[in-house]
Amino acid sequence: MTVSHFQLQIAEPEYRRRCDALRDQLAARDLAGVVLFSGDYVKYYTGFAFIPTERPIGFVMNRDGERAMFVPRMELEHARANALIDRTAHYVEYPDSPHPMERLRTLLGEMGIAGRVGADSDGYPRLFGYRGRSLSEMGLTVTPISEVVEDQMMIKSPAEIALIEESTRWANLALRLLQTYTAPGRTETEVTQRANFEATQAMLNTLGPIYKAQGWQRDGAHAEYRGQIGRNAAIPHALANNIAFQTGDVLVGEAAAAVWGYSTELERTMIIGRASDGQKRLFDHMLALQNLAFEAIQPGARCCDVDTAVRAYYAEHGLQGLWRHHTGHAIGMRYHEGPFLDVGDTTVIQPGMVFTVEPGLYDEAYGGFRHSDTVVVTEDGIRILTYYPRDLASLTV
Repeated sequence: MTVSHFQLQIAEPEYRRRCDALRDQLAARDLAGVVLFSGDYVKYYTGFAFIPTERPIGFVMNRDGERAMFVPRMELEHARANALIDRTAHYVEYPDSPHPMERLRTLLGEMGIAGRVGADSDGYPRLFGYRGRSLSEMGLTVTPISEVVEDQMMIKSPAEIALIEESTRWANLALRLLQTYTAPGRTETEVTQRANFEATQAMLNTLGPIYKAQGWQRDGAHAEYRGQIGRNAAIPHALANNIAFQTGDVLVGEAAAAVWGYSTELERTMIIGRASDGQKRLFDHMLALQNLAFEAIQPGARCCDVDTAVRAYYAEHGLQGLWRHHTGHAIGMRYHEGPFLDVGDTTVIQPGMVFTVEPGLYDEAYGGFRHSDTVVVTEDGIRILTYYPRDLASLTV
């Protein structure tokens, strides 16, 4: 299949193929239907992106392939306009009387769904104070179906990969602007806001009205340090604190761009001013670790094999004390997906999987050292989608 880089969406036939594949799994498990409450799963099968709240929303499909959305009244027009389904059922509000799950019970009956069903959870999750009856309490026998959905999502289609590549272009620009505007005395807040505004404006001016973020947490292109500045860079999941940059700081900058529900991951370690010998040593080890991971990701290998090879390098060079996390994870609609490049994940790597590759080193005396690149698995290895420079000279501020 040939996919244009300008096709910034998943076409309707692809959603139908996803649903058909899920329907085949229902038949194989002798299930009358499926109910999915996860916003990511709903979007994957219907294209409908929404803000999850205490108001239950779900995707329902029976063994005949009839597809329906279950939504509150406030989302009815939204779902009808955007969800690629056959019917929409709605309830008044939550909390209200009757309870929304009573309307879901009616919908299931109308679609002939009774007895054994697949579901990602036994009822709507306890979001924002929600309370309600489970599917089991409504007389259904629930079979967990999340692993089936996750297995489908692992293998990206050409259209999905094209969207991730489009995200990469704008993440690259955002990180370039972030690095350009970083200087001693400036703060991460002012630099981040300037870079994000300019990158997003360029993105919108280029793509125009065809652009959709299709996500509720962020839109446009963005780059940030997220507090990973100086010694704080030794905290992999630090939070932004309006830190002022200083000469000698190690920085971990990260960038992404929401494109029709998909995103890439791009991270680079930078240093303000001339790097010390200790900083150079850790930077070089970080590059070697990432190169080793690139080589280990091969179709037919297991995810755990990649992490095992990387951890062997830590051990060989006495770096175990600087290890904090696994080598990487899948990415696509969510910024963290399975499978994971970790010794505990035996999933076999297959063409079409998309991973971040990000082994890091974290030393409280120097900070954190982590590049992250997004790669797609091919028939004979990988293709690295991100292309920001990786060498120390290019990353010296």
